[in-house]
Amino acid sequence: MRLRALLETDALGLRLLGGQDELDRTVRGVMTTDLRDPSRYLSGGELVLTGLAWRRDASDSEPFVRILAGAGVAGLAAGEAELGDIPADLVEACDHHRLPLFAVHETVAFATITEHVVRQVSGERAGDLAAVVDRHRRLMTSGPAGGGPEVVLDLLTSDLDLRAWVLSPTGRQIAGAGTPLPGPLGATLAGHHLAATRTGRRAPHRAAVAGTTYSLFPIRNTGRGAVPAARDVRESVLSDWLLAVEADASDWPAARLDLLQGVTQLIAVERDRREAARTVRRRLAQEVLELVQAGAAPAEIAARLRVAAPVLLPGLGVAPQWQVVVARVDWTAADATAPGGVPGDIAGGPVAQALLEEILVDPAVSGPDSADRIAVAHTGEEAIALVPLPAGPAPLLDTVGDATDTDADAGLPADGDGAVRETGTGTPAAAGAGTGTGAGAKPGTGAAPTAAAQDPALHADALLAAVREPLSAGLADDGRLTLGVSAAVHSAEGLRGALEEARHARRVAAARPGRVCAAGHHELASHVLLLPFVPDDVRRAFTARLLDPLRDYDRRHRAELIETLEAFLDCDGSWTRCAARLHLHVNTLRYRVGRIEQLTGRDLSRLEDKLDFFLALRMS
Repeated sequence: MRLRALLETDALGLRLLGGQDELDRTVRGVMTTDLRDPSRYLSGGELVLTGLAWRRDASDSEPFVRILAGAGVAGLAAGEAELGDIPADLVEACDHHRLPLFAVHETVAFATITEHVVRQVSGERAGDLAAVVDRHRRLMTSGPAGGGPEVVLDLLTSDLDLRAWVLSPTGRQIAGAGTPLPGPLGATLAGHHLAATRTGRRAPHRAAVAGTTYSLFPIRNTGRGAVPAARDVRESVLSDWLLAVEADASDWPAARLDLLQGVTQLIAVERDRREAARTVRRRLAQEVLELVQAGAAPAEIAARLRVAAPVLLPGLGVAPQWQVVVARVDWTAADATAPGGVPGDIAGGPVAQALLEEILVDPAVSGPDSADRIAVAHTGEEAIALVPLPAGPAPLLDTVGDATDTDADAGLPADGDGAVRETGTGTPAAAGAGTGTGAGAKPGTGAAPTAAAQDPALHADALLAAVREPLSAGLADDGRLTLGVSAAVHSAEGLRGALEEARHARRVAAARPGRVCAAGHHELASHVLLLPFVPDDVRRAFTARLLDPLRDYDRRHRAELIETLEAFLDCDGSWTRCAARLHLHVNTLRYRVGRIEQLTGRDLSRLEDKLDFFLALRMS
């Protein structure tokens, strides 16, 4: 039964004091207590009745309510017979922990409420109890050891006509029965789940997407032998799997919710088994990392790589290339859902390690085994991935844009952002998979795609493209993920440099705004490396001095001088190409450029002045 039903029963004399948004919680039982710590007698889902004898002063309310919330009770009902009005400190504590609080009128006995709840709960469970027991038995005998999560989901489909999928925290499908879940939908559902988890809302979480309702269940092993629960939700929120069910569980009977909780337990056991299988790969990465950081001889590192390669790239007959990826997760504020939690209490390395193992998997590849070639270690607050690539050409670099038509005074790169950029923009690939789509040509140039489509190397922006939405939800307002990617190296001698390169790229990413940021090795040889470290006041003064006169003139005369300046620089100072791009006569263009020079006192035929304008536009 639901808490709402109790409130609607006049004979019980309940008055709601807080928790209006939580009245759809399911009540599975009732308990009367005046113990200061009744947790040993709670199993979750109870309506707790108390006469407040445990309360000596206002400071007692917070720990009592925290214990109840941690045990997963449905609600708290406090009697008015002892103290009259319910103390404000108890109301405040329940509101902080999102625990519904009721006042019980002094004329109503707790026994009356207990009898009503037991009668209602027993009646709802009686009709389906035998079927639940039978299904649980079948799930236990046909579970992970007999075919993995798919077997469990098949039973949900055949027995209960429920379509369900197991998803990673980025929305990648781990398992599913029947039609695969589209990638964007998986990412959206994962984002809903992570956002709800961060706010402390009680599962299952409800998400409506494109007219379809889904219920989202966390997958955590709480049974015997399980890993102890995290003290702070942020320690596990970015690594836990979830079960997405195409149904609205808000009106399900308790028996069906119990069944789904049993399903998540079975899948959690399978997840823990696969997590344990990562130990070997993590140990290999850790050993190589320690050798590299200690300055070991290249021959010693190479010997360790020869051991690692068959594990990470089974069947590969040639020595691979390697890339290094560095990730860091930083928290900037304490989470209200974790009592006593402060950022310094969270070990960032393990969080970043689990997250990087997920990010490096191709989102187009389903199944839990697609991460079997990812080796990630962690040291301090960083996670460091050693990514093997099939032997082949080094990552392609190409100057994007057509630079064949330049005038003698052209002093800037053909690309509008002035950077030599990696052309491979494919989806993230599991190590060695090489699934990049390689959209190598700049739109509008008519250039043919480059050979980057065959480039197996990882690219910083592409790594995060498919996972940015859900990860941003999980990081919420107090977390940041920054990631740096090195160039590919062909031997053990290059790994130390690759590690430092990836770390430096991550620091460049950290200097940018946003919850999820990445930078690649190519940006370390560009002005992009310098701009993030320019102080804000210097940026503002520099851009104002050069661009404010043009902006003011544009506001008054609609002259489009800023647009003209950007196009002129993007065309490397070519009068003919710039005039064609802006659909202007060359003489009109010359008039506008002359006006820019007059307003700013600069000369756009000089390389130094072109460069100043270029940087001002990039920083504005």
